[in-house]
Amino acid sequence: MKTIGVLTSGGDAPGMNAAIRAVVRAGIFNGFRMMGIRQGYSGLINGDIDDMNLSSVADIIHRGGTMLRSARSDEFKTKEGFEKALNVLEVFGIDGLVVLGGDGTLKGARELSNSGIPTIGIPCTIDNDCGFSDFTIGFFTAVETVVDAISKIRDTSTSHGRANVIEVMGRHCGDIALYAGLAGGAESIIVPEVDFNIDEVCKKAIQGKNRGKLHHIIVLAEGVGNAYDVSKSIEEKTGIDTRVTILGYIQRGGNPTSYDRIIASKMGNKAIELLKEGKTDRALGIKCNHIVDIDIKEALEMKKEFDIDMYNTARILSI
Repeated sequence: MKTIGVLTSGGDAPGMNAAIRAVVRAGIFNGFRMMGIRQGYSGLINGDIDDMNLSSVADIIHRGGTMLRSARSDEFKTKEGFEKALNVLEVFGIDGLVVLGGDGTLKGARELSNSGIPTIGIPCTIDNDCGFSDFTIGFFTAVETVVDAISKIRDTSTSHGRANVIEVMGRHCGDIALYAGLAGGAESIIVPEVDFNIDEVCKKAIQGKNRGKLHHIIVLAEGVGNAYDVSKSIEEKTGIDTRVTILGYIQRGGNPTSYDRIIASKMGNKAIELLKEGKTDRALGIKCNHIVDIDIKEALEMKKEFDIDMYNTARILSI
């Protein structure tokens, strides 16, 4: 193996740039020619590829987003598109790949591995929905963004004596809501993994108001339901003025936390080590603060376990 390519695919996540930097610099340190593939698998099909050197990844460890840009590619999922990608890899002399992204990105990595291209996947997604890893790159930065928003919303909610439903990302995984809700002192946390009773939410809001509390923060994962419907129900049942804040893409941006930078750097270096050893079809993860690698097929089949103990802790502390 002489040349290794790196790409980012799917939704961006803070820490992707730190991982790109680690992959490129570790690759150069180990004597590989490094190439950056822009716009994910779409860019791979279209040959949007350039050489990368030490200067290419200077001053990016602290930046959000991805310098290689990202895109989703339906064409890559077709036989014709996939064959184009393989031809481009051959033309550019790329004989190893490191791909950064979520489950969809890893599925593409597995197909490339099965076609003879040594490929390593690094989990980058703010949702933290990869069952094979305790945490994914970008998750804790997103949590910090939400916690900051909760603090600011609490200030204005207190000033006006209001409740506020804060919708965060997480269609199938409620980890952002759970971690940010606990850290931010939310009164109610609504996630896809646990059935919720709107009457219990309302009861807690009324009890809080009766003892003089001037605010009530409800953190809602987007996969549960419509935030405006929840807000309307609370207002109708309690008489408390209730507003909605949808944080949206603000959760994907911003400077990555030190933790995200650290695990991104460690995973990037580990990816090069595995390729140098001739390994392929491996997904990297972090377990008990150690970087691990696992067969991608096995990784994709592992279900994310919701931390019900943490959820119960948040429920107890928010009485």
